[in-house]
Amino acid sequence: MSDPFDLPDLAVRTQGGAVVAANDEFFAGKENLILPRPPQARDDFGARGKEYDGWETRRRREPGTDWAVVRLGMPGIVRGVVVDTAFFLGNYPPRASLEGTSVEGHPPASVLVDADWVPLLPLSELAGGTANRFTVEPGPRVTHVRLSIHPDGGVARLRVHGEVVPDPRLLDAGPCDLAALENGGTVSGVSNAFYGSPHQLIGRGDARSMGEGWENARRRDDGNDWVEVTLACEGTVTLAELDTSWFLGNAPGAASLTGTTADGDEIGLLPVTPLQPDTRHRLVLPGDTGVTRVRMDVFPDGGMARLRLWGRPTEEGRAALDRRWEETSLRSR
Repeated sequence: MSDPFDLPDLAVRTQGGAVVAANDEFFAGKENLILPRPPQARDDFGARGKEYDGWETRRRREPGTDWAVVRLGMPGIVRGVVVDTAFFLGNYPPRASLEGTSVEGHPPASVLVDADWVPLLPLSELAGGTANRFTVEPGPRVTHVRLSIHPDGGVARLRVHGEVVPDPRLLDAGPCDLAALENGGTVSGVSNAFYGSPHQLIGRGDARSMGEGWENARRRDDGNDWVEVTLACEGTVTLAELDTSWFLGNAPGAASLTGTTADGDEIGLLPVTPLQPDTRHRLVLPGDTGVTRVRMDVFPDGGMARLRLWGRPTEEGRAALDRRWEETSLRSR
């Protein structure tokens, strides 16, 4: 996907993101910044004034800037940023910037103050009531980002789109989901995504509703819909989970899986197999050939909550993960 804003949101709460610190949140809490749902208009007034669905600081009476630090749910390379000022009209910040850092483990907010922060988005003009989009030149892998608003004001949402770069050591513990976003899998093609983002198909945890899966429009021809996932690395897939949970009158009637090797050869992983609505189908695969991509065809159309492809990296795949980890390190810059 060439559009950086089609890449997954590395910061969103549903993928493990968290706002770990902010210097001020007098009018509205920092946690709202990364909520998955679009910002909502609010008409309520509380003890501190009008309530907003976002993060809002008090009016500054001295020089300086306000900031919030976000721990990314999925560390990676930032390619696009959205600073959404929806419903902030007379109180939005006129400018904003973004920095990133990479820190091992799970550091407390106090440690991040002295981290090695690098610029990702230079000081940029914002408009009020607008999803302000900015492309970002590929840089180092980061685990945290710091949004600075100049000088103060309110931001409804922060979206940090990018490429996931997993820690290879996490994939050594045993069989892993090679398709998972957090492990570095990504959706590299899809026939139709009318009702739901295909990235949700390989997201964290179980879908909590039909809206957290992938669903295409109803087909009126003789074809079928499909989605292709580029795996975290070349690997052998031994177990597939095709989860139609929440999809009752709109689940596919059947599905198949086809793998693509590093040489471009296609191999069948799962023949056309009937599916049931609202069911987690666990299907054992041969796992005798390493593949880099897997295409799921659904027949003829319909929705899927999750796709899991459990297996192990090949020797070549594991080496590629190591190289990418080192090449994207802040130390290599």
